[in-house]
Amino acid sequence: QVQLVESGGGLVQPGGSLRLSCAASGRIVSINTMAWYRQAPGKQRDLVASITIGGSTNYAAAVKGRFTISRDNAKNTVYLQMNSLSPEDTGVYYCCANIKTSSLPASHYWAQGTQVTVSS
Repeated sequence: QVQLVESGGGLVQPGGSLRLSCAASGRIVSINTMAWYRQAPGKQRDLVASITIGGSTNYAAAVKGRFTISRDNAKNTVYLQMNSLSPEDTGVYYCCANIKTSSLPASHYWAQGTQVTVSS
């Protein structure tokens, strides 16, 4: 049906940058809001940033000014540019998208998650 595949995670030093990508594929008719969530060790999964099809964005207070979410509708892809990273940003990052397919009404889909580790 629909598959979301993430890439770009890895190990980075404090103060460094990383860019995550998440591409959707399948029998997609339209994609509404796309978002990034993260889950730190021992913590719950929280919203990091979201973006509407028109480009309106929303950010968690902890990442405002450092992270930038964007999307390429032609490629069905959402990105998360992360700058000035600190150890507190460490966790598994998941992208999520509200997608309408050729056979189903709009529903939320989740990617597999990618590990981001900020450490020296």
